[in-house]
Amino acid sequence: MRRSTATSSDAGDGSASGWQTMRRVMPYLWPDGQPWVKRRVILALVLLLAAKLVSVTTPWIYKLAVDNLAGEAPDTGMLMGLGAVGLTVAYGLARLGTVMFGEMRDAVFVRVGQRAIRRLAIETFTHIHQLSLRYHITRKTGGLSRVIERGVKGVDFLLRFMLFSIGPLILELTMVSVIFALVFGWAYAAVVIVTITLYVAFTFKVTEWRVKLRREMNDQDTDANQKAIDSLLNFETVKYFNAEAREAGRYDGAMQQYETAAVKTGLSLSFLNVGQAALITTGLVIVMAMSARGVQAGTLTVGDFVMVNAYMIQITMPLNFLGTVYREIRQALVDMGQMFGLLAQPAEVTDAPDAKALAVRGGEVVFDNVRFSYEPEREILKGISFRVGPGQRIALVGSSGSGKSTIGRLLFRFYDINGGSIRIDGQDIRDVTQTSLHQSIGVVPQDTVLFNDTVYYNIAYGRPDATRDEVEDAASAARIHDFVASLPEGYETKVGERGLKLSGGEKQRVGIARTLLKNPPILILDEATSALDTQTERSIQDSLREMGEGRSVITIAHRLSTIADADQIIVLEAGRIVEQGRHEELLARKGRYAAMWERQSSEEEAEVAA
Repeated sequence: MRRSTATSSDAGDGSASGWQTMRRVMPYLWPDGQPWVKRRVILALVLLLAAKLVSVTTPWIYKLAVDNLAGEAPDTGMLMGLGAVGLTVAYGLARLGTVMFGEMRDAVFVRVGQRAIRRLAIETFTHIHQLSLRYHITRKTGGLSRVIERGVKGVDFLLRFMLFSIGPLILELTMVSVIFALVFGWAYAAVVIVTITLYVAFTFKVTEWRVKLRREMNDQDTDANQKAIDSLLNFETVKYFNAEAREAGRYDGAMQQYETAAVKTGLSLSFLNVGQAALITTGLVIVMAMSARGVQAGTLTVGDFVMVNAYMIQITMPLNFLGTVYREIRQALVDMGQMFGLLAQPAEVTDAPDAKALAVRGGEVVFDNVRFSYEPEREILKGISFRVGPGQRIALVGSSGSGKSTIGRLLFRFYDINGGSIRIDGQDIRDVTQTSLHQSIGVVPQDTVLFNDTVYYNIAYGRPDATRDEVEDAASAARIHDFVASLPEGYETKVGERGLKLSGGEKQRVGIARTLLKNPPILILDEATSALDTQTERSIQDSLREMGEGRSVITIAHRLSTIADADQIIVLEAGRIVEQGRHEELLARKGRYAAMWERQSSEEEAEVAA
């Protein structure tokens, strides 16, 4: 029994939760079978711990220096023998050590982080190419590229800030609280813990509110930008209808809404900053007042007072960025969740577990009672059966929507059929690997799309290992070599995005040259010369006929004059074969094909007369 798979249209749109996303990232940071990655992660964590240990030691050295200068410190101790100047130097070395350990940590970890980002990016990119054509025609390509871009950036941000900002911050706050509890008493630690707890809770709560305001502001900004671009793209239309004032009014209305949202966002930031400052200052003043009373009572030294202040300032600086980091982490988790949601999107067309490479002997293609539908409620092919013998050339003709191009897509296995079978030399294409199938079939589509690269690259894409002479021979056969040679940069000429710097006919000829270079045993010509003028079309038809010798060729044609010499012509209508035979036989029947031929002949005669 043949496999049948379905794809939810929105499966790729869902995103994993924050914890699910974190679990998906972890294997990239701690991969099996790659001990060097684990060693670097462990070393980075050791350096992180060393940096924080030195960091929390720095205020204590500062305290000793102050006490030494105030004459309040005992003469004995591990560092007291250094004196005030020596302690000041030690203080500077401790500050430098904190920075050095942090930079060493980053240097050790950077290869791990970049490797994880690269692995995720290539995995997502590869998976997108494995998804079905059905999925791609329902999604915007720009949207898919943004999913990858934002997801990869999210991984980068999460690695840097979660591991080297949030993690170290929590560690440092814990260590400072423990020091306060052991050195000054639990009351000091309680004040620090309560202050930090209130600070974090306030920051997260207000940041959640600000995220909504910021999203509203971004939406209004996007709306205003879209209105401006739309108006500028339709510059002539605006002029035709004297609508400059109307367009300015639309744009101003959108900008007014953006202004309102931006003001709310700005005010919310001020509220956040004032609230954070009030909370942290209150905690600072309380512990400073407590330590001041201790100095007055003689239980603490001036150095203790300074150390308390230094610790509070030291933990305040990273806390100031907590709101921004929290917001960015939330966004990173959303972006990564979308990327992992895309990775979870199943491929509709997959190789069978026991799939073997396609062995093309003669190139016989058989469609046996093939049924197919893009959507369950609308069947496109309704029991199509035909045979293309080795070396034969058949043509598929019919009105738009009759199923001609669908047959080519099914042979290439862009989709799996709903019923029947498609066989090449007796092998069901669902039982062979897609790679071997695609290697054996060459396609010249109606609309040739080129890469934004050179002419040479686009032709050589058919066979990357081809020599330059082979590439130029393919270009000559496609009647494009002379044109390319006349260009200032020749084959190194850039064709632009999607080949927009070339005309439709030039793009088509580059596409034909690309397929000629591939030299496959089976060809699908999907209205391959539709974009060419009559003279060029006739010359290229000769090349296509030469290319088709000894190969099985399926030609999907609109101009019947290009397929009159086909070994067999199949006329499709509404997903069924209504006529089948050679050109002369079909004309003699005076049926659907004969009517199409008569109509096109009359149109061509009228064009010639004109």
